[in-house]
Amino acid sequence: NGSGSHHQLRKLDQRLDLINSATAKGGGCYLYANQQGCDGDRLYYDGCAMISTNGKIIAQGKQFSVNDVEVVVGVVDLSDIRSYRAATASRGRQASTVPPVPVVEVKFRMTGCNEAPSCAIPATILKPQEEIAYGPACWMWDYLRRSGGGGYFLPLSGGADSSSTAALVGSMCQLVVKAIEEKDETVLADVRRVVRDSKFVPKTSKELANKIFHTTYMGTKNSSAETRDRAKKLAEEIGAYHLDITIDDVVSSLVKLFTTITGKTPKFKVHGGSNNENLALQNIQARLRMVISYLLAQLLPWVRGQEGFLLVLGSANVDEALRGYMTKYDCSSADLNPIGGICKGDLKSFLLWASKNLGYPSLESVVKAPPTAELEPITKDYKQNDEEDMGMTYEELGYFGKLRKVERCGPVTMFEKLRHLWSHLPVQTVADKVRRFFFYYSINRHKMTVITPSYHAENYSPDDNRFDLRQFLYNARWPRQFATIARRVKELAASEKKSKI
Repeated sequence: NGSGSHHQLRKLDQRLDLINSATAKGGGCYLYANQQGCDGDRLYYDGCAMISTNGKIIAQGKQFSVNDVEVVVGVVDLSDIRSYRAATASRGRQASTVPPVPVVEVKFRMTGCNEAPSCAIPATILKPQEEIAYGPACWMWDYLRRSGGGGYFLPLSGGADSSSTAALVGSMCQLVVKAIEEKDETVLADVRRVVRDSKFVPKTSKELANKIFHTTYMGTKNSSAETRDRAKKLAEEIGAYHLDITIDDVVSSLVKLFTTITGKTPKFKVHGGSNNENLALQNIQARLRMVISYLLAQLLPWVRGQEGFLLVLGSANVDEALRGYMTKYDCSSADLNPIGGICKGDLKSFLLWASKNLGYPSLESVVKAPPTAELEPITKDYKQNDEEDMGMTYEELGYFGKLRKVERCGPVTMFEKLRHLWSHLPVQTVADKVRRFFFYYSINRHKMTVITPSYHAENYSPDDNRFDLRQFLYNARWPRQFATIARRVKELAASEKKSKI
């Protein structure tokens, strides 16, 4: 079977079941070959060529690799297949009714192999954290070497999302250096072409990262010392070329320009400003970071005496895209996004795994820190928190995303399912959460039309360019659906009251 099966988290075991079941039912040998690499879009084809005989794996290739070619070899004894098929009673009864086929022995071999038949081996199924570590990393390497870019640039905030992206680039560098150590001349040639140095041979992943990975912490007066320190430590552990800058002067200049034009000065909410003023002041910071990112991506190679350009990496996860919890044309706008199809829960698990298995211990402190955009002033009584801003938790967003896309639920159906799944909550609370989600999903859906191309890892990706072909203009009031939910809440409350009497 020459296949073109793309990677998706937790998908390989399903593929193995299909392959093994095909030969377990009637016997036989199944040769499975799959593409491996980025095919120029959001998908990564995850290889894992294998040979299955009589329902058991006897050879399996790598699922993720930066190598162009991989050959999987196994020795199959055809007599094993014949005896396996003969053991099926129904085949024996059918065979007894037909004339026997004469056996003719000839001096002939299909191969010159004198090795013993390959024994069954346990299938290798990676943990989701390992799939996250290697899938996007291989995808980024393929993209980089084929794009003509000289490396990657990442606005590194010290938060979970940008730290995940940074760790994936670090994983990419480790895979590339390992391939070079294994004498893969194609990978070495690709590295030399990317860094524009025909004699360069990286001895460590840090040495490679310092050539091709550039990070910058863009702080403001709303940023904390903790995030600044985490960004610096992680960049050092990976080996990235790191800058630590403050962009307050640029932000102030833009606010002054607005004041000059309108005669009014916007204020943050904590200083008495309206919600519109508060959002506008946050968005200024976010969008300026995008502009500065592209400026640095274009000129940092020149600053360092190198040639070429850098590709800008984004770091918005699938849950934030679904909710629309991002500024349009901010740092979520980039050339590509390796974590755009991965949920927050999986990213946190990956960070803990990477802190130990990739050698980036600072990631442990990233996971422990509460998620915050740090776009509003920190006061004695207030510190911005992502989940409070969104009005829902990341765990709840995971439920909303799967029900909306995978199970194709609208507001009413989602409410009916969640009132059972979340039976510990009052039905009114569940109704409020569903209405809040669909309101924000509706008003922010337009952001998906310009979302950065992301690595496809979840089947509930809201990317409307390929995976979620729905309209981007909704009636955010959902009059019929929300009215039905309100009626159902009353009916359920009345039924519960009646049952207590």
